[in-house]
Amino acid sequence: MSVTHLTKSTFTQEVLQSDRPVLIDFFATWCGPCKMMSPILDDFAQSQPGVKVCKVDVDQEPDLAREFGVMSIPTLVVIKDGKLANRAVGLQSKSALLTLVKG
Repeated sequence: MSVTHLTKSTFTQEVLQSDRPVLIDFFATWCGPCKMMSPILDDFAQSQPGVKVCKVDVDQEPDLAREFGVMSIPTLVVIKDGKLANRAVGLQSKSALLTLVKG
């Protein structure tokens, strides 16, 4: 599966109503570690069809970033059954993402 870019208007449908866990990457286009995270997320999305992988550009969607208390980027959050299940800050490996989602 590919990575889905979220907006405030698509958030409820794509995340809160999802029938599978959702991994969200809060990022910015100017952020070096975020750029390094992107191919890892793409690979993770391809290898984990049971997980929906999404991205939120904090500059385009500051309200979503504020809702999740994003203070540093990249910030990754896991939503399960419409609720925050886990979070991590900073560059993560593919195996760390798997642990994050399963945790």
